[in-house]
Amino acid sequence: MKIAALYDIHGNLPALNALLDELEDVRPDLIVIGGDIIYGPMPSQTLERLFQLETQVQFIRGNCDREVVMAFDGVPLRPDMSDKVREKTEWVASQLTRTHRDFLSQLPLQFTQSIEGLGDVLFCHAAPYSDEAIFTPNTDTARLLPLFEGVQQSIVVCGHTHIMFERSIGNIRIINAGSVGMAYADQPGAYWLLLSPDGCEFRRTAYDVEAAAVEILRTTDPQAKEFAEENVVRVPTVAEMIVVIDRMVENIV
Repeated sequence: MKIAALYDIHGNLPALNALLDELEDVRPDLIVIGGDIIYGPMPSQTLERLFQLETQVQFIRGNCDREVVMAFDGVPLRPDMSDKVREKTEWVASQLTRTHRDFLSQLPLQFTQSIEGLGDVLFCHAAPYSDEAIFTPNTDTARLLPLFEGVQQSIVVCGHTHIMFERSIGNIRIINAGSVGMAYADQPGAYWLLLSPDGCEFRRTAYDVEAAAVEILRTTDPQAKEFAEENVVRVPTVAEMIVVIDRMVENIV
């Protein structure tokens, strides 16, 4: 079995389309969509594109998917949410249909699949029991132990922080699949993970970022210009984002 793990698409349809073109040659048996699917400039179009796939697909929930459903329902969002994030969350919610909302609302927090040669693999968005826990390759093991307590699978695939990396906690191998649509990396592209009996392979799909930026700027996303310039044409580097995220981790009590 071959599984393509596509995480954090963030409504970047051009990146997704380029990756799906590559998957026509890879021919995975299963595509896992690892959450934070729609929070970006082309939310409904991205979801509809995924609905069209003929390959078997397993979706899991990301924190942004959950919060967009809350906004759709008129449920108060987190009081500590910034005005910028609130604006984007509410805009994304306004782009969805009831069918989209109902689909997102029933997504599971995690999914497990056995792969010959790898064993049981647990797929989650951020951590096995949380869709918003954050950690990096530098995070103290003591902070991570509660997040993975009780996990029986030999491999956990996650995303959320948009940085590809691998580390271990005891006997658990943790692999971050990076981000398809909003990568923190040393060069632009759609980042994803291929799992097979041969192992776990970090992958990058190049796409025309200039053309993608033009397409994004045509949307009504209130933050389209920032997304196009800072998350598509250019992307934050791994080194600078690890510093930012590590500071966030240290501020968590």
